[in-house]
Amino acid sequence: MGDVLRLPTPDLDPLWREAVGDVLRRSRQARGDRLRDVADRSGVSVQYLSEVERGLKEPSSEILAAVSGALDMTLLDLTVGVARSLRPAAATPGALRGPRALAG
Repeated sequence: MGDVLRLPTPDLDPLWREAVGDVLRRSRQARGDRLRDVADRSGVSVQYLSEVERGLKEPSSEILAAVSGALDMTLLDLTVGVARSLRPAAATPGALRGPRALAG
């Protein structure tokens, strides 16, 4: 088999998991919490929470509810925060829309 060739990509909307992770990380940092603090309160491992914040994991709704609650946020707060973070990308002319698949 051949190697995967990585081509330059146009401006793409971030993946949902990346946007969620970014909102969670910013919320945690704004509170002055460490990963360990939020992990302990939510019942999620530090490793997993770190991967969620970096957009590497696709967390379940239960995990999102637990982590949001540990940050004194509701799922609605999280969703609104993600929507606000995506708004500038959605308004960018020429941004590629729709689903995308990434080869690893």
